[in-house]
Amino acid sequence: MTGVREQQDSARYDAAWWGRVHLIAIGGAGMSVIAAMLLEQGVSVQGSDANDSAGLRALGEAGATTWVGHDASHVDGADTVVVSSAIKESNPELAAARARGLRVLHRSEALAALARGRSLVAVAGAHGKTTTSAMIATALRGLGADPSFAIGSTIATATGMASGGHSGSDALLVIEADESDGSFLNYSPTIAVVNNIEPDHLDHYGTAEALYAAFDAFAERVVAGGTLVLSADDPGTRALAERSRARWAGQTPTHRRVVTFGTDPAADYVISFSGSGSDVHFGDRVTRLELTVPGEHNLRNATGALAAIVELGFDADEAAAAIGAFRGTGRRFEFRGEANEVRVFDDYAHHPTEVAAVLAAARQVAGEGRVIVLFQPHLYSRTVAFAREFAEALQLADVAVVSDVYAAREAPRSDVGARTITDLATPGSGVAAVPDLATAARTVATEASPGDLVLLVGAGSVTAMAGEVLRTLAGDEGL
Repeated sequence: MTGVREQQDSARYDAAWWGRVHLIAIGGAGMSVIAAMLLEQGVSVQGSDANDSAGLRALGEAGATTWVGHDASHVDGADTVVVSSAIKESNPELAAARARGLRVLHRSEALAALARGRSLVAVAGAHGKTTTSAMIATALRGLGADPSFAIGSTIATATGMASGGHSGSDALLVIEADESDGSFLNYSPTIAVVNNIEPDHLDHYGTAEALYAAFDAFAERVVAGGTLVLSADDPGTRALAERSRARWAGQTPTHRRVVTFGTDPAADYVISFSGSGSDVHFGDRVTRLELTVPGEHNLRNATGALAAIVELGFDADEAAAAIGAFRGTGRRFEFRGEANEVRVFDDYAHHPTEVAAVLAAARQVAGEGRVIVLFQPHLYSRTVAFAREFAEALQLADVAVVSDVYAAREAPRSDVGARTITDLATPGSGVAAVPDLATAARTVATEASPGDLVLLVGAGSVTAMAGEVLRTLAGDEGL
């Protein structure tokens, strides 16, 4: 990635620096907020998306030139092209930009440039970054602020799901900082939140040690006077807190500091679970967190969000109430429908820790009903690395059906599949392999009885099976 780091001393990236900007996949939540923020700065914006959408049309109405579909001619007249990691080099627009020597910025570099002159809150970590960043953005709006935000999912509101991107009027920017490809190292946060660090994305980093080193580098990106907000309960973030404090020891009060949260009594924000919520103790104060989203993992996410918002200068009790109004995000224990008295939920979990957390939350919601899960593993490399941990996590369900692997960016492997996980489960534990995804969806629906909860889990195409499950539950298999 090039372009932004060399410009760090620039006070602001003005319209002349950007030139005419072309965004590939401009209609997505992450790209659309960049486009909106550029338009507000008077930058000429254009872009394309594979599909038409309300977001694409809204950008057109705001002054952007947009196209449905990708074509090399679309980059004619562009000076800067913005892409995400999802855009392959074979994309005709990206290939044309490379051939013409245009400035090509990763989405994170563009956001980093737009963050100049703003207070940037960046949320990273193995699990919970989407939820935590959405909690922060939602709560800030509830507190009367109007932050810009770029979050990798839709956000639930009283009227339905809304975009995860927004260009606000305040000098606040909240982002979900993705460590999977190292792009989070482009940001210089005022406040950086890290909920946890676990070995993952080793297809990019190679080793766990390289991943941990990347989080050390992310911590070092926090600006002077900024704050690193870390979980005191997770071993990875606890170690990062110790290393960061050691590096920053002796700095003046205007420099960076570490704030921790968790059940550890030594944390700065101590969580005490009670009833359906938690009390958070910090300094000589106690504030109460009550959420509409289930699970202790979400109370932990909420405490990290609370710490970040208090560090921004907001009142803790008011912040806690605003966080309590958070309704969730897309594919994070998202309710998809009910048929034959069986509720169906969908979750993006694709790491064993995440799977265990969402199953614990599902158990709370299911009450006396059973928890039946359809799990689609994501990536062959991740399936092999965590097969035993996946098998253990899935045994928290009453019935778990595992489909074959969603390959995503990896080449197919005939030696890795559903049975890579299920063969490691305890016999009789209710964990079974049904390789074909559609058949697996019908299997969990057929297994469910009134009062049960069906949960679709995985970062791949399993989300598309909600309709199949609901049709089968309703007895409409043939429709």
